[in-house]
Amino acid sequence: MAGAQPGVHALQLKPVRVSESLKRGSRFMKWDEDSSTVTPVTLRVDPQGYFLGVTGLFCCVLWRRGFITALFPQEAKLRELLDVGNLVGRIENRMLTVVTGPDMVNIQYLNFMAFQEDVAKEWAHELFSLASNLLAQNMGRESCLEKAATHNLIVCSCSSLQNDSIPLEDLTPDVYKSFINNLCPRSEINQIFADLGVKSRNYLTVDQMTEFINNKQRDPRLNEILYPPLKPEQTQLLMEKYEPNPAMIQKGQISVEGFARYLISEENSVIPPEKLDLSEDMTFPLSQYFINSSHNTYLTAGQLAGSSSVEMYRQTLLSGCRCVELDCWKGRTAEEEPVITHGFTMTSEISFKEVIEAIAECAFKTSPFPIILSFENHVDSPKQQAKMAEYCRSIFGDALLTETLEKYPLESGVPLPSPQELIGKILIKNKKSHPKPSDGSTKKKLSEQASNTPAEVEAEDDEDEEDDDDDCKKSMDEDTAGCEAFATEEMSTLVNYIQPTKFHSFEISKSDYQMSSFVETKALEHLTKTPVEFVEYNKFQLSRIYPKGTRVDSSNYMPQVFWNAGCQLVALNFQTIDLSMQLNLGMYEYNGKSGYRLKPEFMRRPDKHFDPFTESTVDGIVANTLSVKIISGQFLTDKKVGVYVEIDMFGLPVDTRRKAFKTKTSQSNAINPVWDEEPIVFKKVVLPTLASLRIAVYEEGGKFIGHRIIPVSAIRPGYRYIGLRNEKNQALTLPAIFVYIEVKDYVPDTFAALSNPIRYVNLMEQRSKQLAALTLEEGEEEKDTKEVQTPADPQTNFTVLEACVSASEMEAQTVEELKQQKGFVREQRRHYKEMKDLVKKHHKKTTEMIKEHTAKYNEIQHDYLRKRAVLLKSAKRDGKRSPEHGPSFFEQELANLDQDSGQKLSELKEQQQQQLLNLRQEQYYSEKYLKKEHIKQVRLETGRY
Repeated sequence: MAGAQPGVHALQLKPVRVSESLKRGSRFMKWDEDSSTVTPVTLRVDPQGYFLGVTGLFCCVLWRRGFITALFPQEAKLRELLDVGNLVGRIENRMLTVVTGPDMVNIQYLNFMAFQEDVAKEWAHELFSLASNLLAQNMGRESCLEKAATHNLIVCSCSSLQNDSIPLEDLTPDVYKSFINNLCPRSEINQIFADLGVKSRNYLTVDQMTEFINNKQRDPRLNEILYPPLKPEQTQLLMEKYEPNPAMIQKGQISVEGFARYLISEENSVIPPEKLDLSEDMTFPLSQYFINSSHNTYLTAGQLAGSSSVEMYRQTLLSGCRCVELDCWKGRTAEEEPVITHGFTMTSEISFKEVIEAIAECAFKTSPFPIILSFENHVDSPKQQAKMAEYCRSIFGDALLTETLEKYPLESGVPLPSPQELIGKILIKNKKSHPKPSDGSTKKKLSEQASNTPAEVEAEDDEDEEDDDDDCKKSMDEDTAGCEAFATEEMSTLVNYIQPTKFHSFEISKSDYQMSSFVETKALEHLTKTPVEFVEYNKFQLSRIYPKGTRVDSSNYMPQVFWNAGCQLVALNFQTIDLSMQLNLGMYEYNGKSGYRLKPEFMRRPDKHFDPFTESTVDGIVANTLSVKIISGQFLTDKKVGVYVEIDMFGLPVDTRRKAFKTKTSQSNAINPVWDEEPIVFKKVVLPTLASLRIAVYEEGGKFIGHRIIPVSAIRPGYRYIGLRNEKNQALTLPAIFVYIEVKDYVPDTFAALSNPIRYVNLMEQRSKQLAALTLEEGEEEKDTKEVQTPADPQTNFTVLEACVSASEMEAQTVEELKQQKGFVREQRRHYKEMKDLVKKHHKKTTEMIKEHTAKYNEIQHDYLRKRAVLLKSAKRDGKRSPEHGPSFFEQELANLDQDSGQKLSELKEQQQQQLLNLRQEQYYSEKYLKKEHIKQVRLETGRY
């Protein structure tokens, strides 16, 4: 079974529990740095843990976000105002800051001060636990409706809003449910209930409900021993839980209302809770996991201009990221403090030390597993590199991994340690100097690098660990940050298991602790030319993929492409929540949001080989068949507009289907639209463990409403509610889609009779009847009709079985017997030589075509780099920046240049892909023809024809 597991996972996730002290509330002082004001308030959390309420001179409701910290007022007057009265403990230990906002960039700080240290500590711990609860982040439909009701109750309780609301005592839970049911009637639920065999009755029996759950709601991919079907006594307990009428419970019956309550319950969620939990084995080498990774983590906007932010490191780590990037440059101030910025651009600088402090603060708040710090080190000062090393040692302390583990020495053939063995550790990825003969010291090399002008190095790779010091001419796709500085001894001693090296070829890459970084275009080239070798490389060594330098708007490439090849560190711009980043968030939402996802087994085992472009079933993996029917929507938007639903599938190239399905647009109804259309069927999902289903809802004009991304391997079949997320992947409370899903192990048409023999025989009989109407001779109608209705002769109706019997009567021969026949051996040798010559011929054609396109590609690159260098040099020289030649002028010029070059490259790429496709098709059909001829010849030679 595709869904079979070695054992039943014991769920470790705990439901939300709000402590009594948070329910009662505590007194705080709310302070604001900008206005220098201090206001007494009371903080309180509702019993379900949905909201944090702040009451005092005002009333507000704060949506939860996942970070609680403690900021300290910088203004002396404000500190004096706060530190007045009978207070217990140091003022800095009584601070509490709630960070809230719609995304990682646009955040707001709400600062409070408790009157006692233990109160601040308790609130910080409890609030963070509530905000980071995975079950709360993936609420079922029932909890979403309850959350909406809680919100309305809180709003009604605000004195400032009471004139605009109904009396609080009138808004009981029953009144609210009645209001929701009247506002959004569910006729489709009544129809489903009737279709289950209710007929004139208004209830389902225990047996009917058991049959419904086992046949419709249970995942057929599950192992029936580990996950047995539901028994009637278990169904009875469910009915008692959701049926509101005690009399019907006594009779073993459930009404349509109880049935509807079951459908919205937490145990009927579309994702099983064990998938959200830490359920994957974390004891394999580090290279056998996908690792959530960020590119240029410090940026809040584009790559050329805008602000850098220390807060981005906190937000990125709290979202589950386990690999962040630090672009380090020499500080120019008198203090000689290293900074982080995007070199040779107009982005702002931030303190290296503050970034290290932020990382230390948030490193293991949401995940205990190791963090990789990807240093792009341009600090050409030995003194400042020594400072960097000292900050890492002193601030990270024991969390910094400075020595290798005894079981895992840095030797060829020794695997990397596992995430489990590196729990709570921080690993540094930085250039590492190795003792070798040299005619100059480290200081001399650094001084030589410092003397280089920006114009000399502006066309360099973002990740110059790929490059030697004399190899600094890179393509337009690779960033312009400049060659990295020579690593001093202090920095080199911090580097162990993540040693960046220049990539030469897959054949000579052998040491597991050495890794390479690839710009997306170079990685795509390797994937296109040598896909199997790329997968093999990623079984043992780490690879980091990063966006090309022309993505100045911080857009992202599609990460699925490189997950298909087993690339671990697929780094994205976290500040841009586009479709690519949404897929990344969906990928790492599971396995306890640990930032690590175990790769499929065939991507890890050395005795297995995998081609990401395969169209056939993968060895050891059972393909899936998935069917999705969009039934209805609820509270999609409060606008009076039509809405429609689109479905996409992402995975291997053979599995990916963009805009595979689109419903009709509802007629000006977004509250409870109902679609009565045929389901979309994905007949064969070759690799369900790497495939994701995306369901998105839009207004009739194309405006995005919400979406949800769900792994195919985790999706539950049956009637399910799918709660939607916004474009930032934050859960929307009320909008949801009601669907019917069928998922099962894929069975080829050839074996359909074995999968469902009764259905197969019925189909054969139906086809016989249909053919009879076309083949009857005149005067034979009555006779043949009787024969069809009462088949007496099995030979006329079961020709397939007859053919099988005839085939079984043929004398079988073993492979060893065939090898003894000279004709067979001779034909085998001839066929092998023909196939070898064919492959060689097509390889030669492919090589020549690639050489031709590479020459054209380099010509476009060199022209682009020359023009870009002139523009950047002009921007740097123009210090005063007159209004007509300000930053926006140069950004526009660069954008125009990027667009022109991008269009040329896109055309060249499309041409190359088409030619490659033609060559592959030609080779495929040639090989197919040779194989058929070979089989015919073998039969002739062996007398088996």
